[in-house]
Amino acid sequence: MRIYMQIPAVDDKPPRYYQLVLQPDLLGGWTVIREWGNQGSSGRMKKEFFDSQEKALAAIEAARDAQMERGYRVVFMEGMRPGG
Repeated sequence: MRIYMQIPAVDDKPPRYYQLVLQPDLLGGWTVIREWGNQGSSGRMKKEFFDSQEKALAAIEAARDAQMERGYRVVFMEGMRPGG
């Protein structure tokens, strides 16, 4: 699953992005990768590990909702639906 969000450019500031990626790991767990920064420059990244898909999905949805409250809008979304 991948969710790409963005805040539009304001004045002379470039747009900001926030990306969430959910992927299975090799040991049966799940990883949520968060990446954020200014469009066109290197950003920051954080990885979180979860023992179940349900917990990882809850974390990615909470992160998405928190960023939307900060003004980000979903630009692109792909991948699995909850429960599969």
